[in-house]
Amino acid sequence: MDQAMPARPAGHLFRNRFFQTILFSNVLLQIGIWVRNFAILMYVTDMTNDDPFAVGLMSFVEFLPIFVFSFIGGTFADRWKPRLTMIWCDLLSAVSVFAVLLTLMYGSWHMVYLVTFISAILSQFSQPSAMKLFKQHIEPGQLQQAMALFQSLIAIFMVIGPSLGVICYQRLGIEASVGIMGVAFLLSAIVLYRIPRDRKIERSAGGEASKFWTEMADGLKYVWRSPVLKSLGACFALAGIAVGTVQTLGLFVVIERLGQEKEFLQYLLMVNGVAMLVGGGAVMALAKKVSPQKLLALGMLISSITMVGIGLSTNVPSTFVLQFISGLGFPCIQIGISTMILQWTEEKFVGRVNGVLGPMFMGMMVIMTLVAGQLKKVFPLVGIYGAAGILMFLGMLVLVPLFKHKPQPRVDAVEGAV
Repeated sequence: MDQAMPARPAGHLFRNRFFQTILFSNVLLQIGIWVRNFAILMYVTDMTNDDPFAVGLMSFVEFLPIFVFSFIGGTFADRWKPRLTMIWCDLLSAVSVFAVLLTLMYGSWHMVYLVTFISAILSQFSQPSAMKLFKQHIEPGQLQQAMALFQSLIAIFMVIGPSLGVICYQRLGIEASVGIMGVAFLLSAIVLYRIPRDRKIERSAGGEASKFWTEMADGLKYVWRSPVLKSLGACFALAGIAVGTVQTLGLFVVIERLGQEKEFLQYLLMVNGVAMLVGGGAVMALAKKVSPQKLLALGMLISSITMVGIGLSTNVPSTFVLQFISGLGFPCIQIGISTMILQWTEEKFVGRVNGVLGPMFMGMMVIMTLVAGQLKKVFPLVGIYGAAGILMFLGMLVLVPLFKHKPQPRVDAVEGAV
């Protein structure tokens, strides 16, 4: 059995050393990620003269690791020490960035794709490890509030991140931008040393390779046996189809329904980001009053209504209002999902559950980003957005039977006290 962690007093969340550290680390990571996303995107468009294939390849190298490494990374996250895993992932990201910087200075510009690819791979090991640490160091009653604060930080960077990346590239150039990425990842790794040390893990006898595949299978069985996690998987798939469809066609809403230039899309995204920040704050206030499954259902209901409304709207102010309301609901979805996974999953399975459920959403979303363009050639935009809204509503209905479920008491905390 794992060694018990020290008892965690249920004090103010911001006095929690782990939470302070993970927030500061995430600020640094968000700086690196947004500079990476937009500086490299601007650089690729400049180097290829706005070649659609080259730009599309950026999304491909970012999403491919989610399919290939998500469940593998989740399984290893359950086997490895989560604190050390996160530190090593950030260190390796920094090393890869500096290596690519050298090739940019003396070699081929195509190596910028490698930065995104390696970073995306390592995130599949780091993210489930972070979830395990939330499970270990945050009191159950504070989990939803902690997730709300965490998502609010991400929402802030959704507003300022694109501008940060573009400014870095336009004023400093690609080499300095890549250098900033590397420094951000390196500083994040250093900051993570403040997290309390991992508990010791006892290894059982047996072949490591065979045990790894057994643990992967156990993760799938664990999700299948849980009515809550199984329903969450179905909800993920339906939401992924809906989100992937509308995310791809947002540009056509701007051009065809609103009669604006394509650059107008950035203003809709900014409104959405501001609303996400406000929504995250609202969820913090409601965190102890609303169960995560009801919070998730509320977010999906809001999204379903606004999807239909945005598809029908031909008025700019109305679309702005709908986009804002949609942004208010998005934190409910993100925070509800994260809290449900943590509350209904044993600590030793957190990584694998993330590895199973994550690709269900992302897989459907990526498939629909490829299919949505073809659907647009056959069906009207209003009909596609209406269908997406219906799918999101069906995902919400899947959650209704879960309203009566309550998470089991923390077994790991009881064991640690024995």
